[in-house]
Amino acid sequence: MRRGLTESVTVVIAGVVAFPLFWMVLSAFKPEDEVISADPRPWTLRPSLDSFTRALTVQNFGRYFMNSVIVALVVVALSILISFLAATALTRFRFRSRTTLLIMLLVVQMVPIEALTVPLFFLMRSVGDSVPMFGLNHLGSLVLVHLAFSLPFAIWMLRGFVAAVPVELEEAATLDGASRFRFLWQVLFPLVAPGLVATSVLSFIHAWNDFLFAKTFIISAAENQTLPLALQVFVKPDQNDWGAIMAGSTLMTIPVLVFFVLVQRNLVSGLAGAVKG
Repeated sequence: MRRGLTESVTVVIAGVVAFPLFWMVLSAFKPEDEVISADPRPWTLRPSLDSFTRALTVQNFGRYFMNSVIVALVVVALSILISFLAATALTRFRFRSRTTLLIMLLVVQMVPIEALTVPLFFLMRSVGDSVPMFGLNHLGSLVLVHLAFSLPFAIWMLRGFVAAVPVELEEAATLDGASRFRFLWQVLFPLVAPGLVATSVLSFIHAWNDFLFAKTFIISAAENQTLPLALQVFVKPDQNDWGAIMAGSTLMTIPVLVFFVLVQRNLVSGLAGAVKG
């Protein structure tokens, strides 16, 4: 009885969570008159690809897509590398202010992103005076900002995985002649791979779906805009093209789903390991 009730509640919650995604895809396939109808229905008898056609024919759509891919993949690669090294250092070494540093990582995650947007704008503008590729209107500014917000959580998650690897394993590797660098990349790195996959998925989703930072830092360089900004073309003063917006959003969801399907097995074990850690 209790199990059946639990499963029923789980199904209801899953349905509530999945309904916006269902409505987005449905609206993408509806003809325009049904999308703007005052009597919305959760089905359509006249599916159409017109909304996808309008979304894909946006000028420089391919360029926006590649910009999003570049930013997301660079953020994922750097967050994996830096968080792995940082988690290893915080777990294996004892140094002054170690506890303070860990607490600061927690505090950073508590600060609302919106509260930091304006200070980050001025920071990126100042950085651009010295290093143009990381300044405003450059993809490098998005990479830096997303990396800064991804690292605290990634480091905290990976600490549990690194701590779960016995110190005796490192000692045995050292006795066999392995250097610390070799142990780090050939022994420790594969063992914490599930945690790295979990952090990479979260970093990818955060960078891929970002609109706020892209809108704030990419001001006038249209060639460096990302895919979420391309949807602004369909936001008009008189009437928004909701069909094209939903079609574009659906297309944006596909890479995330593909990435998730490729790593889902390691993602589940990674999240489970993070909870245990």
